[in-house]
Amino acid sequence: MSAGEIAAMFAHAWQTTTRHLQVLEAAGLLTHERRGRMRIYRIERKRLALVSDWLAYFQSPLKHRRGGRQDVTDKTTNRHQGDALKARIA
Repeated sequence: MSAGEIAAMFAHAWQTTTRHLQVLEAAGLLTHERRGRMRIYRIERKRLALVSDWLAYFQSPLKHRRGGRQDVTDKTTNRHQGDALKARIA
């Protein structure tokens, strides 16, 4: 897609779109090819798959990441249960 086609999909300024494209390209998630005055952007699918896998880690339940331990916030005191337990023991 051209930068103009990408920018047309969003309701923000052209400069915002071009800045985002630059950041994504610097991260290796996009490449571009010049065709005359236009830049045609392509997604680097292999790099994007790495990001997708990394994000999936954070979408998994906490018990899978912490060996069964979950930090649960105590909503009444806004403290973690572990802190509340330590306070009771002390």
